[in-house]
Amino acid sequence: MLRATPGLSPIVSLVAVVDEQVVGHILFTPIRVGQSPAVSTAMSLAPLAVLPAFQRTGVGDALVRAGLAECARLGQPVVVVVGHPEYYPRFGFRPARAAGLEAPFEVRDAAFMVWEGSPGALVGIRGMIEYPAAFNDL
Repeated sequence: MLRATPGLSPIVSLVAVVDEQVVGHILFTPIRVGQSPAVSTAMSLAPLAVLPAFQRTGVGDALVRAGLAECARLGQPVVVVVGHPEYYPRFGFRPARAAGLEAPFEVRDAAFMVWEGSPGALVGIRGMIEYPAAFNDL
């Protein structure tokens, strides 16, 4: 549904392949932050999936690092994730609410995180996150 959403760009979708088998996938899609006229854009990391047999082998780590680098290369140095608070900080994610962001759903502070790919990337980015409509069906 995300890929079929008109005008939803850029989308970063990466797969990890081992011996011609897809063993992992990560997806980043654009989100909006704030209210008009002060609307900013960022990216959402969701989902990250790795086959159980390949977890704890570095596949997820490689997908996250490559995906964040691609987001930054595309001029999207702010990424939001709702995920494991023990996993994502190693990539530079930190609490999103402390950075001035709000989720449109109930989520623990520790699981709601943001990545700032370059110093000052979060300057002026504040407020409620608006996810693409396809997320409403989850």
